[in-house]
Amino acid sequence: MKIAIIGASGFVGTHLINLLKECSFFDIINIDKRQSRFHPEITTIANVLDKGKLTQLLKGTDWVVLLAAEHRDDVSPVSLYYDVNVGGLQNTLEAMEANGVKRIVFISSVAVYGLNKKNPNEEHPADPFNHYGRSKWQAEQVLIEWYKIYSDWNINILRPTVIFGERNRGNVYNLLRQLASGKFIKVGKGNNKKSMAYVGNVVAFIKFLIENKTEGYNVYNYVDKPDFTMNKLVDYVSEVLKIHIPTIHCPFWLGMMGGYCFDALAFLIRKKLTVSAVRVKKFCATTQFDTTKLQETGFKAPYTLEEGLTRTLEFEFIPDVSK
Repeated sequence: MKIAIIGASGFVGTHLINLLKECSFFDIINIDKRQSRFHPEITTIANVLDKGKLTQLLKGTDWVVLLAAEHRDDVSPVSLYYDVNVGGLQNTLEAMEANGVKRIVFISSVAVYGLNKKNPNEEHPADPFNHYGRSKWQAEQVLIEWYKIYSDWNINILRPTVIFGERNRGNVYNLLRQLASGKFIKVGKGNNKKSMAYVGNVVAFIKFLIENKTEGYNVYNYVDKPDFTMNKLVDYVSEVLKIHIPTIHCPFWLGMMGGYCFDALAFLIRKKLTVSAVRVKKFCATTQFDTTKLQETGFKAPYTLEEGLTRTLEFEFIPDVSK
């Protein structure tokens, strides 16, 4: 089975390739606009915006996993979210059609639901609050319309919550790094629950979809349960790293003012900063998502949330742990 992973030179893609390469019956290629640090031998440089190149590269493919996306909070210009996340999907579908490829796993996001929703399941109305969420929702609409025309296709959409793990440098890593440094300011009371997904489990579920969900149009939230509150997360990091983490509380309104100040500073110095108003807002939001549909598939995550956090913390912040 030949699987083309588009956008696999990054964090999630590298872990996915590592997992799939354990199976001798998978023939894997990585199509990405940048070279893979860990898997250059199977990587071809190409941009998801180049439909002609995609069409050439997908020849003989059985499955496509589309990871390529603009996902940072500070992408500029904002049109890139739509060019890559929506236009890139459209190019991929047309390249697949040209090669008779009918199976795709598309990585969307729980960002399509918006903030502070009450445990939404896959049928919950979309209400994205930022360009990333809106572009992912628009991409899903493209897939819905595509399936109306091509009902013999197999389309699997995965909506993961924030993903963390070894070698990730996203929002969860930044939070863990602040906690590990002992310099942490807690905005709000810390009782808000934060859903998370360990990368080892996410890629295991993608493999599960490839092997087990070979028909129809399927949409799944992905979250590792149970959800931690911010206070519990701080306590758990303290326990694993065996350090005391003094926390300074500040009210939400003050935190947002600080975020806007960092936004202004980033604009003036033309540099991306780790603190922003959007990130403060997301930090203080409750993010919980229903995973009933996921559980009904029979998928068993190889790691608990605690195990994923421990593996990540030991790898990133404890000296002498094997890299």
